[in-house]
Amino acid sequence: MPELPEVETIRRTLEPRVRGQVITEALVLHPSVVVTPEIQEFSSLLPGKKVIALDRRGKYLLFSLSEGYTLIWHLGMTGRLLWLEPEHILEPHTHVIITFKYHGQLRFVDVRRFGRCYLGYTQEVFRQAGLHDLGVEPLSPDFTIEKLAQITHSTRRHLKNLLLDQHYIAGLGNIYSDEALFWAGLHPLRVASSLDKKEIERLHQAICQVLKAGLSHGGTSIRDYVDGTGRKGNHQDYLAVYGKKGQPCPRCGKAIETLKVGGRTSYFCSRCQL
Repeated sequence: MPELPEVETIRRTLEPRVRGQVITEALVLHPSVVVTPEIQEFSSLLPGKKVIALDRRGKYLLFSLSEGYTLIWHLGMTGRLLWLEPEHILEPHTHVIITFKYHGQLRFVDVRRFGRCYLGYTQEVFRQAGLHDLGVEPLSPDFTIEKLAQITHSTRRHLKNLLLDQHYIAGLGNIYSDEALFWAGLHPLRVASSLDKKEIERLHQAICQVLKAGLSHGGTSIRDYVDGTGRKGNHQDYLAVYGKKGQPCPRCGKAIETLKVGGRTSYFCSRCQL
């Protein structure tokens, strides 16, 4: 699933292409992708709307439109939002095509069809998509050491589960939570409330560090992820532990291990992470 660095990279590649554009047509090929409104209303509401801005909240992309509307996308596990020329071949698993007046199309392609979009008046559609329930943005000024201490001290959940819970910190997923825990030297099964001040400081630094690194490398392309222009990221070449079971730990040389936490596979070093 695309995480904060991937979604933000998509935003950065699409924003200069869609901002100021006027939508002329919205074609829905697979109705299950559109949560709200009904398909006919979705297709009739979008034409004539102008894209004012493209923002991100957690793993969601927010297209601010004229007349007080917002179009929200969540990419699910394998979703891609691609900026293409209208004459470009129609790829398999293309579910939504949005055409613009002056140039180009925005196409949503999703093999597994877990991606979703929402359209409506801004506050109403934020509520429908669950954006009001999201936690702090980890690369924002609001994500302080004190804020992280408040989060960890509030629960006895395992650290890995806590980092994956979007109600606490918005944007982390399996890849960057494993990487952050490794660089912080913390075991995925550590109880969050057991962290002392120095461990919280290390975790805060590691979360910010791994997210910024992912952004600088254009995201992590292990399987499906590409940016808004179809370009793969290369952060997979810089991962320390994720996907590296049996390979030597970059710190101590011990083989990287895995365990299941909340149904998700976690990669870690049992010697370096306590």
